[in-house]
Amino acid sequence: MDKQGLLTDRTMVVSGASRGIGLAIAIAAAGQGANVVLLAKTAEPHPRLQGTVHTAVAEIEAAGGKAIAVVGDVRREEDVVRAVETAVEHFGGIDICVNNASAIAVEPTEHLSAKKYDLMQEINCRGTFLLTKACLPHLRKSANPHVLTIAPPVNLNPHWLGAHPAYTLSKYGMALLALGVAAEYAEAGVASNCLWPETYIATSAVSNMADGDSLLSSSRSPQIMADAAVEILSRPAREATGNCYIDAEVLAEAGVTDLSGYGGGDRPIIDLFLDRTQVVGARS
Repeated sequence: MDKQGLLTDRTMVVSGASRGIGLAIAIAAAGQGANVVLLAKTAEPHPRLQGTVHTAVAEIEAAGGKAIAVVGDVRREEDVVRAVETAVEHFGGIDICVNNASAIAVEPTEHLSAKKYDLMQEINCRGTFLLTKACLPHLRKSANPHVLTIAPPVNLNPHWLGAHPAYTLSKYGMALLALGVAAEYAEAGVASNCLWPETYIATSAVSNMADGDSLLSSSRSPQIMADAAVEILSRPAREATGNCYIDAEVLAEAGVTDLSGYGGGDRPIIDLFLDRTQVVGARS
């Protein structure tokens, strides 16, 4: 999949990209010539989380892009506005908004604290709203504006509704907001889509689970999400909007059918909210 140059001089604002999927997307976009503004909280090293917003900038620049770190909280409107203003001041506008920041807590409802519930709703739903809202006036001026939200297809299977209702609510909220923006801004030509991994992704969220080492061996690299994101963001906005994309399917459409290079072993773990029993591109 050769998308070299299609993101040249386009400016991306991405939340929560100190590590994991957000950082992988930022690096991949930078590798295609994009400018990147990172909004993230981690300014100092964390004992359980690898990387900071500053090390992320260094990795993006090493990939050939230009990057600026904005230390802030996606839940705070003033921090979000500051990130957007930074992008406009340094790069002249915004072409891509990536809503990546997310919190997860999957305790049973009776045991989930109100604090964790609020955190998920505020980061996942409020944060997505604030960043999208702040970017929209500038996206309207872009030749190929995209909003990409890391959220799942809305699956009303009772299994997923009952598995972790509060977390499900927050992620479906992100997805519904993304699809709503697609409809609201269709005439303006602003694309808004969701992207979700087909399988577990090897991130700190997985490694910090009780059986993290075992789960990591059956998880694909964040690079698969990054490659799928670049493919989506390279498409004409008016022709690619209002979708809940799955990473492996996006790559299959682009002609990439062997996904073994992304890891995960012969039977990678299917991600949350997906009913499928087989994965695309798995080794037989």
